[in-house]
Amino acid sequence: MGPVISAAQLTKRYGSLVAVDAVSFSVSRGEVFGFLGPNGAGKTTTMKMIQCISPVTSGHLSVFGMDVDLRPREIKRMLGVLPQETNLDPDFTCFENLTHYARYFGIAKRQAGDRADELLSFLQLEEKRDVRIEKLSGGMKRRLLLARALVNDPQLLVLDEPTIGLDPQGRHLIWEKLKALQADGNTIVLTTHYLEEAERLCNRLVIMDEGKILVEGSPGDLVSNYVGSDILEVEHTPPVIACLDDMHEHYEIFGDIVQVQTTHPREVAKELFERCNPGRVFARPASLEDEFLKLTGRVLRD
Repeated sequence: MGPVISAAQLTKRYGSLVAVDAVSFSVSRGEVFGFLGPNGAGKTTTMKMIQCISPVTSGHLSVFGMDVDLRPREIKRMLGVLPQETNLDPDFTCFENLTHYARYFGIAKRQAGDRADELLSFLQLEEKRDVRIEKLSGGMKRRLLLARALVNDPQLLVLDEPTIGLDPQGRHLIWEKLKALQADGNTIVLTTHYLEEAERLCNRLVIMDEGKILVEGSPGDLVSNYVGSDILEVEHTPPVIACLDDMHEHYEIFGDIVQVQTTHPREVAKELFERCNPGRVFARPASLEDEFLKLTGRVLRD
């Protein structure tokens, strides 16, 4: 059985702007695959091509073995999409939002009602069944959007910032539900700016910048291969820098903090204390955020 999504030299141009620059990747059935990157990296543009709402400029992109430019209607029927923006119908209740959306897929009225009630229960919204959208909190709206994406029992979920704006409780609930969906065999692709979210959910991911894929792999492999197992944070002073240079340790300077990427933090810390009075030293496991910032930089993107 082939991949759910297959892209080869996929490119998207808007005039002279190259938004996606000859990227290649594949997504296997039943996995959670993430697109990470700063603003303007090309993540959302890639997702729009997968959704068949933005045509491919060049290269090849197939979903379920079908070319996205040749068979978009068939592909769309197999997708569940959670957009970044909230686009629920404010004139309808939660239940009505789901049942009216089901009509786009030709789902019979009784079946749509049963499916809506099932999804409201799954996303813990059954008490809000007959409440209009304007009365919902931001977290409830986000959960209802996920419920709507599941109305047609899709084979592929496309999620753009699934937990944007949620508090920790709401975010963890969404994570729990996405893990349950994956356990049931669903394939999920997502974008997120929450690096912890990517670490928790994704089997594999790519980090993009300026339309290109910089790295691809599992979160754990990317961290260990490109950052190391641990980060040592030390105050930025001339003696500390001199010691680290003499020790031939790799480090980066961020304002008044020096970060040392190492697989032996205790030994490095011990030597620093013995040689140069480093002051405060803090050791922690390396994270996907360290990898992300290393590859894409720390400058804000609009």
